Amino acid sequence: MKFPHIAFATPRRLPKPADLVGRVAVLDIAFAAGKGRQSFTQVTRRFIEGLGDRLAVWIDHHDHIMHKKYADDDRFVLRSKDEHHACPEMVTRERIEKAGPVDTICCHTDFDGLCSAAKWIRRGIEPYPGADLDARMIDTRLGQPSERATTIDRSLRARPNDEMLRGLILRFLANGCDDVDSYRVLKKNAEQLAPREAQARELAKGFVVKNSVAVVRFGRVENPYDKTTLLLIGQQLAPISVVCDQTTVTVATRFDSGINLLKILDLQGGMPTVVSLAAKDFETVVNTLGWNQTSSPAL
Repeated sequence: MKFPHIAFATPRRLPKPADLVGRVAVLDIAFAAGKGRQSFTQVTRRFIEGLGDRLAVWIDHHDHIMHKKYADDDRFVLRSKDEHHACPEMVTRERIEKAGPVDTICCHTDFDGLCSAAKWIRRGIEPYPGADLDARMIDTRLGQPSERATTIDRSLRARPNDEMLRGLILRFLANGCDDVDSYRVLKKNAEQLAPREAQARELAKGFVVKNSVAVVRFGRVENPYDKTTLLLIGQQLAPISVVCDQTTVTVATRFDSGINLLKILDLQGGMPTVVSLAAKDFETVVNTLGWNQTSSPAL
């Protein structure tokens, strides 16, 4: 099986187009979002224009007001989170064949993105039966994914900055998940999430709930914590969970809550149920959510 070049990325941290080899497929990378169009212009559009004709296809399932700008460009397969809960199900044989030869895959760094890249390499075939469904459950945090998917997800959360681990996972998925030794390594890495979860539970003791919003704010912590765990604990306390650390304020609600955080916070795109902004925006965020109001706002 021929592997293309791989570039791991996030919406706000995209590689330089000049560093990417040949024709490029972008998978599960949302358009950069924020207030106004500045972040899109400075990050996403610059990346698109830098690739030019070398952009073979861009497949994504996040909401963004700038999707309409590319509606007439058939290289862009852009859908909303409601239409597709995860990206791998959008990576089909028909779309792969239509895109033509690809030298580089630029994909997101989570299970959803790595599974999308593996499915592309496998010409539209799932890495294992049920992988598309697992991606939906992990990306929405609804349902119970398979043991294999849970192990991969926990490995990534335990070592979020480990690019070698991402490469191992991608190869494991692309080769059909038959490598026993690789899976053993992934299970060992997944065990490393436990201390991060424990730290998250400790930080969760600081949640303050008002007006259907659970908020915890803290400065520097000595031990790393798992933000997913902390946000989910907050969602058990209130419909909306807010976590603010030294650098970032993250807001989350259950995927089936019916709450659209993008609309409430007046953001141009991303996930309707999970958004992140700079920590300096904390007061604006919690005020908009009504946390400091004397009466509960209509969410």
